[in-house]
Amino acid sequence: MTFAWYGHLKEKGLPLWKAILISWGIAFFEYLLMVPANRAGFASGYNGFQLKITQEEITLIVFSFFAVWYLKEPFQAKYLISFLFIIGAVYFAFKK
Repeated sequence: MTFAWYGHLKEKGLPLWKAILISWGIAFFEYLLMVPANRAGFASGYNGFQLKITQEEITLIVFSFFAVWYLKEPFQAKYLISFLFIIGAVYFAFKK
């Protein structure tokens, strides 16, 4: 999803309608994986909150690498601190 939603940012000359079609084309294949993964996780005992919080954490990790290497944006200490708080959210979401 990261590339689908943010990959077009480097292509400033790409018309918006093309960016939308390409993004949805890429996202379609991820949805084909995400829907069964969420069902499997739910069937394994994870609740909706746990699935969503885990998904957001994974998304942020992937996006961090994407932003640094593809978009060439600097990674700042404030982002690391923010991610640590989100990891804390994951911890509390799974705490018994």
